[in-house]
Amino acid sequence: MKQSLFWSSVGMALDTLRTYKLRSFLTVLGVIIGTGTIIGVGSIITGMDESFANAMRTFGSDTMVVFKFAVGPRFGNRTAEERMRKPLTFDQAQAIRERCPHVERVTAGLLPWRGVQKIRFQANDYAGLDVWGADPSYSDVWQVDMIHGRFYNEVDNQHHSRVVVLGQDVAKALFASADPSGKWVDLDGQMMEVIGVMKPSGTNGPGSRDNRVVMPYWTMRKFNPAAEEHMLFVQPMKGYLPAAMDEVRGVLRQERRVKYDQPDNFSISTSEQMIEDFRKIMSITALVMVVLSSIGLLVGGIGVMNIMLVSVTERTREIGVRKALGARRSEIITQFMTEAVVLTFLGGLIGMAIGWLIPVIGSFLFPNLPMSVPIWAAVVGVGVSVGVGLFFGIWPANKAAKLDPVEALRYE
Repeated sequence: MKQSLFWSSVGMALDTLRTYKLRSFLTVLGVIIGTGTIIGVGSIITGMDESFANAMRTFGSDTMVVFKFAVGPRFGNRTAEERMRKPLTFDQAQAIRERCPHVERVTAGLLPWRGVQKIRFQANDYAGLDVWGADPSYSDVWQVDMIHGRFYNEVDNQHHSRVVVLGQDVAKALFASADPSGKWVDLDGQMMEVIGVMKPSGTNGPGSRDNRVVMPYWTMRKFNPAAEEHMLFVQPMKGYLPAAMDEVRGVLRQERRVKYDQPDNFSISTSEQMIEDFRKIMSITALVMVVLSSIGLLVGGIGVMNIMLVSVTERTREIGVRKALGARRSEIITQFMTEAVVLTFLGGLIGMAIGWLIPVIGSFLFPNLPMSVPIWAAVVGVGVSVGVGLFFGIWPANKAAKLDPVEALRYE
C-alpha cells in the first residue's frame, strides 16, 4: 500500500511537471543553479588543490623557501613594515651554507630588477618570462629533468658564461620541437647561448605556462647589476627540518641585525605550510560560494513551496474525495511531500549535469589544471536539493492534510 502510494505520488508530481512546464522550470531554477554551483565549485577547488599541492611538492616537502616576506597565497595587502624590509643577499645564503650544520644545500635565486622580459630567436619572440639567476644547485633543489641538452655547471657560473636553460613553453615558441642546444637568442638585448630545455616542473601554478629562463647566478649579476631581490631555497638534511629551520632563523637574525625582542624581518616557509595556507583560502572561498548557492536554493525552495500551495488549492476537491474515501492524514502528507521532493530532485539532477560541464570546459581551457567532479560534491548537491524539497514541502503538505473533507468537497 505504502509503495503504491509513493509511486502514485511520483506520478502526480510528473503530471504537474508536464502540465505546468514553464512554471515548474522557473520554480526549480534556483535549485538547478544552487546544485550546479556546489558541484562546479567542488570540482574547481579539488582540481586547484591537487595542482597546487603537486606544484609545491615538486621541490620536496622539506625544502624551505626564504624571502623577505611570506610567499604563497594570502589575503589582503602586505603591511608597510613588510614592504620596507631589505632584500635577502647572496652573502646571507653563504652564511646559511657555512654555519648551519643540518642544511644540506642552499640555492640563491636572483630576480631581475625589472619585470618585463622578452626573448627572441630570428622572427620568433616570447614575452612574459620568469627569469632567474641561480647557482647550479637550482637543478638539484627543483629536481630539474632535461628534455634537451644540459643544465649549467659551476664552471659556467664562475666564468659568467652567456648561457641559459629554457622552460618547455619558451623553447616551443622559439624553436618548435627542434633541439635548441647551441643556438643563440636575444634576451632583452643580451645574446645568450641556449644549452638546454627543462621539463615542466609544475611550479608555475595551475593552468599557467612553463615560462622559465634560468641562467648562472653570476651571469645574471653581470647583466643586471641593479638586481637585489634574492629568494633562497634551503634543503635540510633528511629528517632534520625543525633543527635546520631553527639554524637558518638564527643565522638570518644575526646577519640582518634583528634584536632579540623584535620579530623576524624575513619569512621561512615550507611547501606543506604553503599548501595549508592555500587550503585555508580555498575553504573560505568554498564557504562564500556555498552561501551564494544557498541563496539560489532558498529562492528555489520558496518557489517549490508556492507551486505546492497552488497545487493544494487546485486539487482541494480531489483531496476532499480522497479523505472521504478513507485516506489518512499521513497519506496526504506523503503524497505532497513526495511531489515536492520529486520537483527538487529533478532540479538537482539538471544542476548536477550543468555542474558536470564546468570541469569539462575548465579542462579544455586550462589543460594543466586537473579537474573532476568529486563524489562528495555530487552527493552533497543532490542531497541538498532533496532536503530543500523536504523542508519547503512541509507547509503545503500539512495544509493539504488539515483540509476538512466536507468543506473540500464543496470547493469549486
